[in-house]
Amino acid sequence: MENKTELQYQFCSRVDDRKFCSFDTQIIDDKTQPILHQTSRFLYINKGRGKMKINEEEFEVGPDTMISLLPFDCTEVTEVRETLQYYVVIYNFVLINDAIKSIFNVDNQKIEIIKRIQEYPVIYCSERKAQEIRGILDRLKGEVGVESTLEFPKPKTFESVYLVNLLVELMVISQRDDEKQWMEKVAATKKGEKTEIFRYIYTHLSEKITLGKLSKLFYMSESSISKYIMATTGLSFNNLVNEIRIAKTLNYLMYTDYTLEELAMFLGYVDAAHISKVFESRIGSKISEYRKTYQTVLGICNIEERRIAYKIVTYIVENHKEEITAGLVADKFEITIQELNKILLLQVERNFLEFLHYLRINSACKLLIETDMTITDIAIEVGFNTVKTFTRNFVLNKQITPSTYRQKVRAEGGN
Repeated sequence: MENKTELQYQFCSRVDDRKFCSFDTQIIDDKTQPILHQTSRFLYINKGRGKMKINEEEFEVGPDTMISLLPFDCTEVTEVRETLQYYVVIYNFVLINDAIKSIFNVDNQKIEIIKRIQEYPVIYCSERKAQEIRGILDRLKGEVGVESTLEFPKPKTFESVYLVNLLVELMVISQRDDEKQWMEKVAATKKGEKTEIFRYIYTHLSEKITLGKLSKLFYMSESSISKYIMATTGLSFNNLVNEIRIAKTLNYLMYTDYTLEELAMFLGYVDAAHISKVFESRIGSKISEYRKTYQTVLGICNIEERRIAYKIVTYIVENHKEEITAGLVADKFEITIQELNKILLLQVERNFLEFLHYLRINSACKLLIETDMTITDIAIEVGFNTVKTFTRNFVLNKQITPSTYRQKVRAEGGN
């Protein structure tokens, strides 16, 4: 029987829920049970050696190992040969990801932070990189103090701005230049896909998430997914979705001024009344009171731009099967194509064409599974002009041809 997974605290600090960043030190001298992290974090190993699983993949860890975790990553210390001592920086990923893409990305490059961290969650630092990271960690500690000892300095001028800058610098430095070193040194087991279920739920809350949908995406039966979630977290499927939804709701309430109607759309609630009812039942206070108490000025900016962005994304989703182009969409919203791509890179981490193809391929997958339409008819139905273009983009997105995908999913469903 699998160990129960601990569902980690949803805020960045256990001392002050309003903090978007905290610093602490931890010592581990034995194996741990799995932990499902609701907030992002950096772990920097100072001393000790052992092994850690991240989403079912096992890594060697030792001095100057940098670990980057995203919301709803699952970790487990599987071996401790020498007592591990490490720094922990917990931070609000939504806030920092937005800052990188909207403020620091002055030349409008394509920045795929989530994909990058997924590919390189563990970095074995060179001496130069280790010095840089330790310097940033020392400055973070000086700004926010240490959680476990309750040592907190007095707030400083421009503290929030400085913290965002430090977190962005830490993320960028940790993800630069070391791909070759990482590939040479990492000792990993076969990758597992089960824990991707948690992240999928986190990133797709605005959609109707069902066991049936997950079954088709992860090639597992509905009962297998339910059993896995219960065995791993101790929660039913519905309770896990609600837990993830509440965690994301808290982030939006603290760092944006979206209306409840808008939040309901983003996060998969029925309407504003539903979000209020669920929130009060789970948290024990009214949303209006919570917002008044905890909301900070940091992060509450460019909301009108975000609303336009949401309208653009919604328009593309609703019309992706039609003959739409970047120019047509840009004209409709009275922006340039460059501005359109910048908005989409920020919101969905894809430019217009990549996002359009992504939506069309997902629609095609549904038709491949649920109908007996020919490949040609499906290609035309979802918006592609030729089967060749459809097949090329399908393979780029799914690493498999449409016909093979249909056969594989149907064979899995028959087992």
